[in-house]
Amino acid sequence: MSEPSKPQGRKFQLPEHLKEYKGIWVIVEQERGSVHSVSWELVGEARKLADKLGVEVGAVVLGADSPELNAICGDAFTYGADVVYKVTNPVLADYRTDPYTRVMTDVVNTYKPEIVLLGATTLGRDLAGAIATTLATGLTADCTELDIYMDNRSLAATRPTFGGTLLCTIQTLAYRPQMATVRPRVMSMPDRDDSRSGRVVEVFPNLRETDVITKVLSFIADREQNEAQLAFADIIVAAGKGLGKPENLKLVFDLAKVLGGEVGVTRPLVQAGWTGFDRQVGQTGKTVRPKLYIAAGISGAIQHRVGMEKSDLILAINTDPNAPIFDFAHLGLVGDALTILPALTDAFGKRLSVNRLAG
Repeated sequence: MSEPSKPQGRKFQLPEHLKEYKGIWVIVEQERGSVHSVSWELVGEARKLADKLGVEVGAVVLGADSPELNAICGDAFTYGADVVYKVTNPVLADYRTDPYTRVMTDVVNTYKPEIVLLGATTLGRDLAGAIATTLATGLTADCTELDIYMDNRSLAATRPTFGGTLLCTIQTLAYRPQMATVRPRVMSMPDRDDSRSGRVVEVFPNLRETDVITKVLSFIADREQNEAQLAFADIIVAAGKGLGKPENLKLVFDLAKVLGGEVGVTRPLVQAGWTGFDRQVGQTGKTVRPKLYIAAGISGAIQHRVGMEKSDLILAINTDPNAPIFDFAHLGLVGDALTILPALTDAFGKRLSVNRLAG
């Protein structure tokens, strides 16, 4: 990536007392011993940024002390962390905004990282906003790209704006830490290196259950676990307005079934009631990173592009040879998706059947 553009307008000088803030942290999102993959994606990204700055990568792991928590600390090193801040207290067993915010505010003020990153998940968005408020610092949400502006060590955080029609890069020039949230699958998953190790800093916050207003009464498994899991699909066949009418969406489902993939759609199709929000790809939907993304009847507006442009291979099908999607697709077919989709389904079906017989 090229050097981020130089900040324009007023110039801010970082106050002396903030120059001692060093290092890049990732707050690891874990619930009941299960880590959200976005945390490891961010540790990998933090590794790249930290190498530019010449600083350490810190992973913050919060929860009740347990073997599972210890295993998470070990995993943080394998994905690129240099130091793990293991923050344990029985009150932290389940996520609640108040105790997590109080603890993270104290830990940040004590160890002074210059950048703090979180996943743009339901939990991460809640916690990031609360921490940024108590620390009186800036927060850039739902970023699609991160870099460092070396002149003043500021984080260049890029995100969609104006309804996804533009991308803007935001820098927090006179405050520390700099904070950002990043959607799952925007950054690539780093390779594990089981030979890596580091140091663990144990933190035992003074928390009492009686001081926390909210209480955990029970745990209910995610009701959306049976919905489309676009963020983790290797193959996605996506539909846009070019399909014309809801009945034609069956052509997309047929191809996805043959390929063993998921079905995605653009925002207008969700708004028109063709399918549920769980299948929407784009700035206001899911961010995906499949090995193959087939875009049928999709123009390629920026709102959709930011949700799928990092796919390994993008095949675009559109009747308009000047459609924006052809500017960034790897392969393009100019033609009617209503004719091409059934042909692809038939061709892939025959080819895969031959391979299965040969195997």
